Amino acid sequence: MQPRNMSMSGVVDLAAVKQAQEAKAKAEQARAEAARQGGTGAVPASSLVIDVTEAGFERDVLQRSTEVPVVIDFWAEWCEPCKQLGPLLERLAHEYNGRFLLAKVDVDANQTLMQQFGIQGIPAVFAVVAGQALPLFQGAAPEAQIRETLDQLIQVGEERFGLTGLTVDPGSDAGDPAAVPEEPAGPYDALLEAAVQALDAGDLDGAIRAYQNVLSDDPANTEAKLGLGQAELLRRVGGLDPQQVRQDAAERPADVAAQTAAADLDLVGGHVEDAFGRLVDTVRVTAGDDRNKARLHLLDLFEVVGAEDPRVTAARTALARVLF
Repeated sequence: MQPRNMSMSGVVDLAAVKQAQEAKAKAEQARAEAARQGGTGAVPASSLVIDVTEAGFERDVLQRSTEVPVVIDFWAEWCEPCKQLGPLLERLAHEYNGRFLLAKVDVDANQTLMQQFGIQGIPAVFAVVAGQALPLFQGAAPEAQIRETLDQLIQVGEERFGLTGLTVDPGSDAGDPAAVPEEPAGPYDALLEAAVQALDAGDLDGAIRAYQNVLSDDPANTEAKLGLGQAELLRRVGGLDPQQVRQDAAERPADVAAQTAAADLDLVGGHVEDAFGRLVDTVRVTAGDDRNKARLHLLDLFEVVGAEDPRVTAARTALARVLF
């Protein structure tokens, strides 16, 4: 879906000037120590993507975050959107060639970490910069916007904390794109790539058509369903006046158009439970066609977030209660 909290604007608030100076000093000390020992501190390609556990979190994430921004991918084997996002993040980690480190956390095996980060659904992506944690996004997200977020993260890491990233051993396979395993091209890869390119260009209509073309042949295609929901949501909110939408929703609780528009803004802003709760309440206070419109819009938002998300499961239960 449209990634939530994709802006780096909150990073500055997370780090005081003193912490930034300390992080810069640590990074410089690490580079100086590597030089003193006659090495470059270069790392092999295999260390750009690591599996992290609760036991190794301090060493593998917190300590490393004084050298390089660490991106954490919280995932699980049963999570279908994770299977789309995980390989993408791994590919980008190799492509960025040491400018960030990707740490993968299996939430089923590391429940404490999941609780500490306050994660309500997966996939969820966080970053740790100089020991400071911040959310990046939750759920699926278009590659172009993930790249934009990573670029902002790297820029903040360098400018605020002096994190210049990892030096990749040129003798390893990190800088060689051929060294990153490529999955066989699927029957719809060209159409899905066309959709991503359309999103990159701001052509939401083109992206929607491309996803619809995939779904016309393969209605169960998870990536296309998520992508279509995201693109349609972005198109709906594109011309909205947030202040007016909020005012209309507050004044007209039984107005389906007002409530669905506000729910869209809730979702884009990362307030998933608020969006779902708003539409469940709308279903409760309406009847006939209006009630059905609110129900169908809520089902559309479920598709945007992903069926495996526990918040969708909870909202489905709440919807069932008001319907039956």
